[in-house]
Amino acid sequence: MIAPIYIASALVLLIGYLMAISSKDLVRLLISLELMFGAVFLALFPMFTVPELSTIGFAIAVLTIFTSGGELMILITNLIVMEKKTRSVSTDDIVAGGDEV
Repeated sequence: MIAPIYIASALVLLIGYLMAISSKDLVRLLISLELMFGAVFLALFPMFTVPELSTIGFAIAVLTIFTSGGELMILITNLIVMEKKTRSVSTDDIVAGGDEV
């Protein structure tokens, strides 16, 4: 009963990872990160069906929500700054360490 939820979560996580690796712009990267967080939320659902794990599941859910919110704000800020600076949101303009091309 719980296995299909974990399989679906793993598939969504895999899609998010593959999308993040192949993304060519910051918008796709943002969407892939949100997919990964969605996979974590999906994996948490079975924890709420077992009373002994519901407190742990709630704690992980709250931590994930705050992490996801913080990540979203940082990425949107970076998107705005990148677009203003380079007039593009392509990841080709970004090199390792944040150095300019």
